Amino acid sequence: MKITSIQTQVKNTNRYSVFVDGKYSFSLGADALLQSHLVTGDELTEADIRTYKKLSAEDKAFSLSLAFVVRRMRSEGELQDYFNRKEYAPELAEQITGRLKKLNFVDDEEFARRWVENRRLLKATSTKKLRLELRQKKVSNDIIQKVLGEDQTDERSVLRGLVEKKRKLTKYRDDPQKLMRYLASQGFGYDDIKSVLADTTEW
Repeated sequence: MKITSIQTQVKNTNRYSVFVDGKYSFSLGADALLQSHLVTGDELTEADIRTYKKLSAEDKAFSLSLAFVVRRMRSEGELQDYFNRKEYAPELAEQITGRLKKLNFVDDEEFARRWVENRRLLKATSTKKLRLELRQKKVSNDIIQKVLGEDQTDERSVLRGLVEKKRKLTKYRDDPQKLMRYLASQGFGYDDIKSVLADTTEW
């Protein structure tokens, strides 16, 4: 059996279809194709084709996983959930995770640090809520403790700013209890809420 053509795929120009005896046989990404040293005219055995088809499936799984973590940084737990949805074999999932870690696309400590920085920048968020969010991302407690320990944010200042913002809304300005319930739902402590409300502008 002979490779009769190697063609760039129309929908994915970084992937190449390999035709054997005039028929599509398997596809490889650009890097995998270069590493395989395959060229038109090469003779392949049945065993060779089985090997390349397995490589093709693994290569495609890696490419999809890479795209998944490139869109935004993911925790290792999120990546494992992705593998489960894709029904990847545990061995393949472990192999892909290792490759992505070597490329620095998967790093739970860096993920947690960026998560906290972004949430602090974009929204008034309590430390308690940040801890819950990171746990939901399946980040380990040790990493959560370390990253939140590095966070120098003054939580009372965050709470004070949130109170001032929400008091501009009629539904909270006219109902102090509703505001307290909202602040509590955001993970702020009851004593801190009472203290900040007492220190800020009177109702």
